[in-house]
Amino acid sequence: MYKHGIEVVEKATAYEQPLATRYGVQVLIGTAPVNLVEDAKVNQPVRVSSWDEAEALLGYSDDWEKYTLCQSMVACFQIFRVYPVIFINVLDPAKHKKENEATDHEVVNHQVNLGADVIKSSVVVKAESAGEAAKLDEDYMLTFNEAGELVITLLSSGSLYESPNVNVASSSLDPSKVTEADIIGARDEETGAESGLEVIRQVYPRFGLIPALLAAPGWSHKPNVGAALMAKCTEINGIFRCECVLDLDPATKKYTECAAAKKNAGYTDPHAIVLWPMTLYEGKRMYYSAVYAAMASYYTATNGDVPYIYPSNKFLGIEGAVLADGTEVILDQPQAAELNGEGIVTLINDSGWKAWGNNTGAYPETDDPKDRWVGCRRMFSFAANYFILNYRERLDVGMKRSQIDDVVNSFNIWGNSLVSQDRCAGMRMEYRPEENPDEDLLSGRVKVRMYVAPYTPMEYIQTTEEFDMNALRSAIVGEEETT
Repeated sequence: MYKHGIEVVEKATAYEQPLATRYGVQVLIGTAPVNLVEDAKVNQPVRVSSWDEAEALLGYSDDWEKYTLCQSMVACFQIFRVYPVIFINVLDPAKHKKENEATDHEVVNHQVNLGADVIKSSVVVKAESAGEAAKLDEDYMLTFNEAGELVITLLSSGSLYESPNVNVASSSLDPSKVTEADIIGARDEETGAESGLEVIRQVYPRFGLIPALLAAPGWSHKPNVGAALMAKCTEINGIFRCECVLDLDPATKKYTECAAAKKNAGYTDPHAIVLWPMTLYEGKRMYYSAVYAAMASYYTATNGDVPYIYPSNKFLGIEGAVLADGTEVILDQPQAAELNGEGIVTLINDSGWKAWGNNTGAYPETDDPKDRWVGCRRMFSFAANYFILNYRERLDVGMKRSQIDDVVNSFNIWGNSLVSQDRCAGMRMEYRPEENPDEDLLSGRVKVRMYVAPYTPMEYIQTTEEFDMNALRSAIVGEEETT
């Protein structure tokens, strides 16, 4: 093509590449607008590595109240950019829907906008209510616009092209029909089908990934759901362990009411990280658990994929802290510390909004550092999962002392590398003959001891200041001598 003049070509924005993690994987349970995708995934773990992939597999909507997983998509791929993330959508178009009565719609520019939430496969278009159904892709086509609204376009080759009105019947997703029972899930004894939180079991067999953080933004503030999440943190696949991130009831209006709300909800498990209040992002309310889980996963990925970094005092990339009704929450350090003393992680604005708090939900009922401190609890889970994952290949070899020593020595080499990198104070393993009687060895059983010493947080620094009279005296005397 012949060209003469000035031309400007725009290049797509280059976004920062996301960070990969293996030991900070989030498993997020909730609802997604799956009517926007061709093959809706319901009660299946979906591995997602990017925003585009999340939108293609689950759909996206700005209505975070109805579609709770969408806020986590934003937190994971727009605020913190970390992957992979496992999403479990429980919203079932075959179950959680409402029927839209057949009505006449005005045709504008050969199109009819049916609005959001409409299930594409349910649409029936007729020239009039008593007529025959028109044919998809012959008389009309169906597409979603950028707002997630389903649009009927009448085809020029079809019989409805010049129609001023068409009669349309359809079904729409109804997220309000999703219940706590759907999130908690169950296992069908007859078919073996699993739903809700029961699907967490499938994550490792399907993807070879161990859950590190469980969250259900928009649902975890409900005590039944929170209890189910806490119960899922141990013995995943019978062997793995992780932590869960729980929101306190966002209807809790005062920070002084949070301790009672936490106690009433029963959120006192050492594997639980309890959060209050909600956050604000791009003018919309986002559950704190969505952004906290993404942030914790991000800092795991950026620090050698070892969860030794405490998520407290880290920027969240949000605009504010709010209640469920949108009321702004502004806490100062003493107020935030009061919440921390009740085992609740909160937010403060210190040159930007930061997470604030290091205690798990088990505090103040326990002072055991492995169960009290978030970083310590995550490191204990991490060390156990690492050992299971990396030493399963040693099973079923001949029971020889050299094999036992090899397990211990190789683990200690790894542990020493973590210590040399300042990721923990100690990580080692021992084999004790006195703990391995002959009958155990003959039965194919061997016991070793693992010693884990994560760093506790430097949570408080105190300095004493006093008037330096000597310095003042020297300054005055020195001045007099020079004059």
